[in-house]
Amino acid sequence: MSGTDDLRVAFHDYRRPKATAGVYTVTAEHRLTKDGDRVDVNPAIPADTQQFEIRAVRFVLDPSSVHAHYPAEGASGDFSRTLPHLTLNRSILPWERPLKARAVPEQEPWLALMVFRAGELPDDPEGLGQTTTRTVAELLRPGDGILGPDLSGTGITPGIEAGRCQSIDVPAGLFTALVPREEELHYLAHVRDVTPRPQQRDDGEIPAEGQYAVLASNRFPRQVGTYTAHLVSLEGFHGKLDPGQLDEEVECVRLCVLHSWTFTSDPAGTRDAAALLGKLVAPARTDRENLALRLRPPGRVAAGSTPDAEQYARRRLHLGYSPLPYRLLSGETTYGWYRGPLVPVIAAATRDFARDTPQTTADHALIYEPEHGLFDVSYAAAWTLGRTLALSDPGYSEEMTRARRELANTAATMMALAADTRLAAADPGDLHGRTLRELATPGFATELIEALSRPLTAADQAPAPARRGRRTRLTRAAARAALTAEPQMAALQATAERHTRTMPAWLDELALLHRVPFTYLVPNPALLPPESIRLFRIDENWIEALLAGARDVGAHTSLDALADTALTAATERRRTRTRTAESSRAGLLIRSELVDAWPVFDILATAGGRPVGELRRDHLAPDTLLLLLGTLPDEVVIREPGQGIHFGIDSYDADGDDGDDDGRGSGNGTSNSNSDDDSVIHLRDHRPGDDLGYPLYRDYPAGGGLLTRHLRPRTGNDAPYVLALRGDRGLVPALAAALDPALSDLAPGEFALQLVNAPVEQRLTLDPTSGQESAR
Repeated sequence: MSGTDDLRVAFHDYRRPKATAGVYTVTAEHRLTKDGDRVDVNPAIPADTQQFEIRAVRFVLDPSSVHAHYPAEGASGDFSRTLPHLTLNRSILPWERPLKARAVPEQEPWLALMVFRAGELPDDPEGLGQTTTRTVAELLRPGDGILGPDLSGTGITPGIEAGRCQSIDVPAGLFTALVPREEELHYLAHVRDVTPRPQQRDDGEIPAEGQYAVLASNRFPRQVGTYTAHLVSLEGFHGKLDPGQLDEEVECVRLCVLHSWTFTSDPAGTRDAAALLGKLVAPARTDRENLALRLRPPGRVAAGSTPDAEQYARRRLHLGYSPLPYRLLSGETTYGWYRGPLVPVIAAATRDFARDTPQTTADHALIYEPEHGLFDVSYAAAWTLGRTLALSDPGYSEEMTRARRELANTAATMMALAADTRLAAADPGDLHGRTLRELATPGFATELIEALSRPLTAADQAPAPARRGRRTRLTRAAARAALTAEPQMAALQATAERHTRTMPAWLDELALLHRVPFTYLVPNPALLPPESIRLFRIDENWIEALLAGARDVGAHTSLDALADTALTAATERRRTRTRTAESSRAGLLIRSELVDAWPVFDILATAGGRPVGELRRDHLAPDTLLLLLGTLPDEVVIREPGQGIHFGIDSYDADGDDGDDDGRGSGNGTSNSNSDDDSVIHLRDHRPGDDLGYPLYRDYPAGGGLLTRHLRPRTGNDAPYVLALRGDRGLVPALAAALDPALSDLAPGEFALQLVNAPVEQRLTLDPTSGQESAR
């Protein structure tokens, strides 16, 4: 599977509910007939009538019902060719209610997305997305000069009228200029069936496939400024949506608002996802070193530096090290080299921290360079951090300390038993069972009676040797050697497993760098400057040193060290993430305004054409994203956030390169048209089959001029740019004829397919050479 095969989308025209919301009447009649004639006419059995109501969203919408919207909240960018849209989790919502007494097709939605520029709405003069809270009664009966929805009180109880909702008053002329016509409404809504490749999100969330309702606006935010998109209800406005249908005394139209958000249309905006993605990846296209997590030394060095010293320092920086202040035990201050777990190259093999005996200080993890008199403190810092994190967690430290004490007691018991010739060969794990069996032997009662009937030994007389066994004093080495036997080791491991219930999961999280401070991952801010992306490998030695520091908590005596093997084995056996793939884990760090503006967006990593498993995706800071992968990818695709698709028009390119040769481009080409209007739509195949949705490599209109032909008439420079879908300037029939001269209309799903601007994506292709990552 390539990075582009991860998203499959099907468009449906609408979803028909089994029954729309409203009040229904059920009448039950009883008829008794014979040979087709009623015989119960006198007296007739009375009919029974009962009413019931199907309720659905009407005046208030739960914010969780909104899956996504484009442009994003607070986004600032060039959206002049974009039709803002909203995605709803409940795919049936726009069709759950009928427009009152409508004479329109059944797929007509009762919701519409209307976009207003700052200064157009009396309720929101600054364009901040403000609405006015009113009661439902004030919405339905707004007063003189204001038109509210005509719902005729059906299903609206006094309790509902007293409820509150959000609303806006739209000037009558602006309402007529912006609102979709009744014959246009169904083109602006459709159902999107999404099948994504599973990707792990923050906190382990994996998005599932599903169906979403999509509502698009008919207005292009072409003028620079702040815009507010309002999801409004058109229920009760039948016969008021077309020009000339509002009464002369109507000054404003009061609309119920279910959801709102704001954005800024500005070609120079910095919070445009496409622009941020381009800025993020641009440095990597000119220099592959810009992708590596390492410090770049300045062009000039200190005058007193020798060539050997300069070469040494550059080599260290190339390997991912950073110089940090370091104070020796003697009190002298110098600097040491530190490198965290995220490294730009394959880390060299070092001591096996996983099999070390427990330590009480980090000195064993220091690496000394006698040639330069410097210390590499990387693994010592990791061990100290692991110990600190373990001690700071009361649950983990208590469990570890209790496990060590129980193991030490068990080991001491078994060493003492090793000195008894009769118990030395007993199963250590069955000592209690052996005692019960001895009590049940036939001769035990007789021996006990004889022992109790004998006279007591004089105080100055040495006691007689025990009859039931003989103890010998074992050397310390022999006693400890007795613990290495298989039965004793099994007993120790059983004790360890009983007392390490949560430790394996805790260590698994630590192995994925949970709880590790950011400064340990990126010790120098210059390693990850603003608007940068950095790829790295995982230094498994650093991870093992970190885990060793956590495991060594509570080891104080030599007996603790002796029993540590059983404790480590019992813990590692139940861990789900172990060190099974040496030097294979990798990942990337992104620090960008993109992460802050759109916390969730697609990152698709592949190796050999197959998806790379994600181990962790987390925000380390509002603008910083960490992604840990199971192996080093050879291709990374970063895709514009959102539901993967948004709507708009494209720009004409006389050279025929529309930037969309694979169906994914945003269509921001360069105009070579003689007209100022270079707007076009890159046509896509609408016919069912394998080529459905793929580009046809031709435009409508050929040569540009779409906005000139298919906008509603404008009456001034500040007039809105509203797309005409039907009528004399209608885009839909013209677009249908451009696809096939025999067509006169398009279904909503087909129309949405033609307006698709697939998400902008940036592709990083990595060199296969080990440790050398570059981009093209």
